[in-house]
Amino acid sequence: MPPLEPIRFLRNSVLVALGGFVTINVVSAAAFGAFRLATEEKRKKSGLPCGACRGKGFYICKLCKGDATIKWSPLYDPVCINPCLCPTCDGHRVQRCLNCLGKGYW
Repeated sequence: MPPLEPIRFLRNSVLVALGGFVTINVVSAAAFGAFRLATEEKRKKSGLPCGACRGKGFYICKLCKGDATIKWSPLYDPVCINPCLCPTCDGHRVQRCLNCLGKGYW
């Protein structure tokens, strides 16, 4: 039977190393999140509102014009025109502003 002391020492060493890595990972993720939040708040205060969406971050869908459906027919047939879900906004009636990436400011 092998001695248990080296196995315990190895197990404790691995647990301490893994615990250190996890702790460093959590602390660095929290720090990066705090820095990103502070930078965004600073940018919001000094940034101008987006001209395309007027600071809202989204605007009415240009394809369906806020109707959520489009009139579509595979061939021109005035009798059979089926309303379909808008493929651009997926029926949500709004699109995210691409100028400000949905943030509402430059």
